[in-house]
Amino acid sequence: MSLKDKVIFISGGSRGIGLAMAKRAAQDGAKIVVAAKTAEPHPKLPGTIYTAAEEIVEAGGDALPMVCDIRDEDNVRDAINASVEHFGGIDICINNASAIQLTNTLDTAMKRYDLMHQINGRGTYMVSKYCLPHLLKSENPHILNLAPPLDMDPKWFGGHVGYTMAKYTMSMCVLGMAEEFKDRGVAVNALWPRTAIATAAVQNHLGGDEIMRLSRNVDIMADAAYTILIKDSKSFTGNFCIDDLVLHDAGVTDFTRYANVPFGELMPDFFVPDNTPLPDEVKNS
Repeated sequence: MSLKDKVIFISGGSRGIGLAMAKRAAQDGAKIVVAAKTAEPHPKLPGTIYTAAEEIVEAGGDALPMVCDIRDEDNVRDAINASVEHFGGIDICINNASAIQLTNTLDTAMKRYDLMHQINGRGTYMVSKYCLPHLLKSENPHILNLAPPLDMDPKWFGGHVGYTMAKYTMSMCVLGMAEEFKDRGVAVNALWPRTAIATAAVQNHLGGDEIMRLSRNVDIMADAAYTILIKDSKSFTGNFCIDDLVLHDAGVTDFTRYANVPFGELMPDFFVPDNTPLPDEVKNS
């Protein structure tokens, strides 16, 4: 399959993993709606919806930059309606927007707690809800959430329970919506990285340049997402995918291009279960 002429609505696609996914799809000639708040340059973060749209067009796709705050129901509904009016439909919904705060219970301000839950859980649910009437008309509809496997090990909760709860709401959307729509042909899957990914969020929240050096680049998530989105939506749904396992299953054996250091030096990401398979081709890259 190809993503040529597929319409993709992606939240938070102005930079990082979201933009990398959009540009990978654009290589096929996909049509991307870049739905994010960043209309003006951020002092610490690169990219706006407009610069993202330019990069998507340069990569071979079509792009519609759309100012969208996924906490605002009217804004979300209007953005999706405008996207359908512009491109004629929606084939794929990528819930990439997320908020992070790695603090314990006593140090987490309720304002930040609310932000994480409004964006991660409620925003993902709402964007999916308003995309679904259009997805149901598509030939191979997909929802892809940037969300982790639902691993209930207490170690993922103790240090930052507020963030874990918020992130797992995105995962529960996968679990529930995949079951709800499996008989109607809409695939709902999750994608999560085995290791840290070199993004501004990682640099700002996890420790700067050294952590970036020990992270894989965004291309591994872009390639993994592409591999998922070209699958048959009727037969591949309800999966909590790990980036390198998706690519390994698709035949990739050399993962060195995704990192500047050997696998053994990479920083593991949160939420990856201890029993996650580790093929030799990944381990030895």
